[in-house]
Amino acid sequence: MDIFDHLKAAAQTDWDSYVEHEFVRRMGDGTLPEAAFRTYLVQDYLFLIQFARAYALAAYKSRTIADIRAAQVGLSSILDETDLHVRLCGRWGLSPETLEAAPERQATVAYTRFVLDCGAAGDLLDLHIALSPCVIGYAEIGRKLAPDGIDALGDHPYREWIGEYACDGYQDVAAAARQHLDDLAARVMTDQRFAELAALFSKASRLEADFWQMGLDG
Repeated sequence: MDIFDHLKAAAQTDWDSYVEHEFVRRMGDGTLPEAAFRTYLVQDYLFLIQFARAYALAAYKSRTIADIRAAQVGLSSILDETDLHVRLCGRWGLSPETLEAAPERQATVAYTRFVLDCGAAGDLLDLHIALSPCVIGYAEIGRKLAPDGIDALGDHPYREWIGEYACDGYQDVAAAARQHLDDLAARVMTDQRFAELAALFSKASRLEADFWQMGLDG
């Protein structure tokens, strides 16, 4: 087990509330209302802007080239994700300018500012732990929703979104993020520190679940 698996085990209930959320299940079986998906997608675009800032902060807080490169990979992946949102929202006549002008919902503010605060107040490991449920969790969700590969989804209404996170490219990003967590943890991990990080991971997972719920409620 790597550090990410240990964190999931320590926060299993909160983790399951995120990856097994009704929003995810209904997306998987194709019954998620388009209005819920649209609400989520607009807010997720705003969410990604703040997460891009978090990866820029990770680069600033880094002291090695390897850590800076890891932040660069994360930032590049975030910017690629925004392309998916612009493409999907464009089908509803929503321009990038319209997306950026949309008001942030409470769930969006709560999660993104939590992550930024972890990075500002803590060290590089705190920041990457706060980021990890999103970065690595989406890869797990994508893989679960497309167990037989993207082509097997056929004309699934959410095929493009699922495919973004189930594809090899994103899976590689998540795998690199897991390895980087292990590298960071190897430098500073203690039993007391693990307990602190597990609490942080639990909070981030709950905020992820709240973000899904915001989509359903919206």
